[in-house]
Amino acid sequence: MRVILAGTDSQLQDAFSIRKKVFVEEQQVPVEIEIDEHENNSAHFVLYDGEKPAGAGRFRILDDKGKVERICILPEYRGKGAGNQIMAEIEEYAKKLPVEELVLNSQSYAVPFYEKLGYIVVSEEFLDAGIPHRKMIKKLEQEMSKRPV
Repeated sequence: MRVILAGTDSQLQDAFSIRKKVFVEEQQVPVEIEIDEHENNSAHFVLYDGEKPAGAGRFRILDDKGKVERICILPEYRGKGAGNQIMAEIEEYAKKLPVEELVLNSQSYAVPFYEKLGYIVVSEEFLDAGIPHRKMIKKLEQEMSKRPV
């Protein structure tokens, strides 16, 4: 499996397709909430198993922080490291940008997944699209080549 930064309309549509399957169909999030006004100013990532899209994620800059959003994996790929692959690729992308911290709103059940990746819970539980979430942050270690000596 490989993760790519969506660079074509077809790849972007693959990301939207995965998000609709997971969030809209599986979790009953209204499509008008899932596909929102931030799509055009975000970087979109797609996980492929061969030619088949299997997962997706979105990244954007918000208030000088990297905002990780819409991380989703098709059911048959969960628990097999697919989420780790997407998160690793997003973090590598973010390290090349002028951001020092990543922030995300995790569905509450997924908090342990993000904690294993170094994220820390910084909020009480709240509802987003009717689903319990917790805000999490992670200090981003910049690439060694960018650090002052």
